[in-house]
Amino acid sequence: MPSSSSNNRAKIQLISKAALIRLGVFLSILIVICVWVWFTLFWMPGKSYSGQLKPLSQQEISLRNLLQEDLKNLADEIGERNANNYKRLNAAVDFLKTGFSQAGYEVKEQEYKINGKSYYNIAAEKIGIKKPNEIIVVGGHYDSVFGSPGANDNGTGAAATLELARMFAQQKTNRTIRFVEFTNEEPPFFWTEDMGSLVFAKQLKAQNENVVAMLSLETMGYFSDRVDSQKYPFPIGLFYPNQGSFIAFVGNLKSGDLVRKAIASFRRNAEFPSEGAVLPSGVPGVGWSDHWSFWQQGYPAIMVTDTAPYRYVYYHKEEDTSDKIDFDKLTRVVSGLAKVISNLAE
Repeated sequence: MPSSSSNNRAKIQLISKAALIRLGVFLSILIVICVWVWFTLFWMPGKSYSGQLKPLSQQEISLRNLLQEDLKNLADEIGERNANNYKRLNAAVDFLKTGFSQAGYEVKEQEYKINGKSYYNIAAEKIGIKKPNEIIVVGGHYDSVFGSPGANDNGTGAAATLELARMFAQQKTNRTIRFVEFTNEEPPFFWTEDMGSLVFAKQLKAQNENVVAMLSLETMGYFSDRVDSQKYPFPIGLFYPNQGSFIAFVGNLKSGDLVRKAIASFRRNAEFPSEGAVLPSGVPGVGWSDHWSFWQQGYPAIMVTDTAPYRYVYYHKEEDTSDKIDFDKLTRVVSGLAKVISNLAE
């Protein structure tokens, strides 16, 4: 008959074996979760460009000059443009409408009212040849936050939208592209029913429009090679550079495929650093622009950005002026985005 000590040793061995099995199962689950997180949230196709930037081509120099002219018109001449500066906001409307018209577009205005005043989303449409009912929306908001001329936020996005529309004016694409300048993205309208892009996206949904991709161009013109110039909400920074020298492609989980398609195209066609992330929409900053409005209507949408407050020290300040913008690098980004849009439109 076995002794009690032998029984105890056997029990200990069984308990140890069970503990090892549980530990093995736990570690296996943890590994699966880590792999899923990496490939779902952080892995991006292609490789971010590194090394010396080549001189701008003659075509890019022309684009740079146009972007600079647009931005100076919006930020320097018109200046702060929002509900508190209603005349200047409408001056921006006139400027952007004229730009679309001169490029050959029939400009469409979406008017809506807040407290008896009219506000306008402005759209220029390039009808697709083979798939006209499949729509790509490219847009940026043209209003600025109270107390700021809004050169980077979001004169860069508004100017980029205008110049991209000009670039596609004579091109043929299979899918339809709508270039939209949104109003009232900034507080007090941010994430409310009066946010211009939400008004626009709701109308698209009500009309059963098939939006296959939306690109929100938001705060795109500030870059720094300084170590620790780039910040992130914890723990995102564990996976990305600490120098703010790249352009970012950001989407929520449902827009993951669009993020990867866009950044893959950008990396194939643009010699400029890029990073991408697919993150839960609740992570601070992930939904802080007009793409959020399209998420609310179930459309795939991403933000293209220099990461705004996580890099730009003049974010939402009076000092957000055109002299802070790196126009050469903004030009490289916009040139790359033209290729991205062309690929998506096919």
